[in-house]
Amino acid sequence: MGEESTMWNFEGDKHLNKASACTIRSFLTTVKENLNQNDDRPVIPLGHGDPSGFPSFRTAQVAEDAVVDAVRSAKFNSYSSSLGIINARRAIAEYLSHDHPYDISPEDVFVTVGARQAIDVLITVLARPGANILLPRPGYPLYEARAVFSHLEIRHFDLLPEKAWEVDLNGLETLADDRTVAMVLVNPGNPCGNVYTHEHLQKIAETAKKLGFLIISDEAYGYLAFGSTPFVPMARFGSIVPVFTIGSLSKRWMVPGWRIGWVLTSDPNGILQKHKITECIKSYIDISADPSTIIQGALPQILKKTPESFHSKTLNLLREAADMCHARLKKIPCITYPSRPQGSMFFMVKLNLLLLKDINDDVEFCIKLAREESVIALPGAAVGLKNWLRITFAVELSSLEDGLERITAFTLRHAKTE
Repeated sequence: MGEESTMWNFEGDKHLNKASACTIRSFLTTVKENLNQNDDRPVIPLGHGDPSGFPSFRTAQVAEDAVVDAVRSAKFNSYSSSLGIINARRAIAEYLSHDHPYDISPEDVFVTVGARQAIDVLITVLARPGANILLPRPGYPLYEARAVFSHLEIRHFDLLPEKAWEVDLNGLETLADDRTVAMVLVNPGNPCGNVYTHEHLQKIAETAKKLGFLIISDEAYGYLAFGSTPFVPMARFGSIVPVFTIGSLSKRWMVPGWRIGWVLTSDPNGILQKHKITECIKSYIDISADPSTIIQGALPQILKKTPESFHSKTLNLLREAADMCHARLKKIPCITYPSRPQGSMFFMVKLNLLLLKDINDDVEFCIKLAREESVIALPGAAVGLKNWLRITFAVELSSLEDGLERITAFTLRHAKTE
């Protein structure tokens, strides 16, 4: 029988294509496709949050040695528990306990394949017919992609730029109903570079309790706070409202390729257990991919022995880079911003398109910037804020300076003349 007469019973899932279109990677792929291959200058990557390839942001020697030791020990070549190796879970619990009002148990920790799998686990577990989730705008688009794929209705609440990107709590109350299962909070902020105060986090917790939903606190950039506002873990408010904290090694240790993360449950009142959420997490993780046993085996040494000088150096680099961005970008007429970054590695800036010619929106701005100056920036549309840009400043300072000079030249070339 010829192939033409066969009726095949399979077809691609269109929801996958819809979900993947939401991601930062898809936007950056579009921008990179427009790079001028004849431009001999190095490409300046100001679009993604991975500084690991730059010498200044190399991970700690302790971390590298820990991985080597784990490999050579031959103790981590077998399968692990689906929840994670107990010593790794214990090390994460001890690491996180330093900044919490009570000791965290290893039983409160699930080890995941980076923060991305942690997002996958939580969104999948919470998705049920008719449910909705509250996501920040602007925000990290992987949540939206996973929610789309899981058929979980998305409702966006605004972050207020004029208030250092605080959550619009009044808007939150308007959006929520009896089918709202959770809200997502990213702190320190991606894409905004903000860090929330203790007082604002407490108000968020009290609002969530009032409305009856839990909080997913994405703290992938936890402790990367270099401004005047100290980082406060959301888990401190677990006695008010159930909190899932997402964390990883990726950003604080600059090793996103190691793919190790975790979910921490903070719920001393046992609400998650009562509603069988914890049980569902265990069940879903049991049928999911396990994190590398080698990296799990290295975790105790990494978390306990990394010197504070390594983290201080990182914060100093980020602070200096953020200051450079502030000094250069404020001189560009078509770019404004409500506040300078306090944490993470990102700067959200607004485009005034009325001052530019031949550029209609943020995507076109980034495409032409890549083509003409070999600089990659992320369109604000990727994070839910059209005609803004997210600029990553976690690169070598010399590269950042070069990139900012090229952006300045680009905007001057496209500036409208009176």
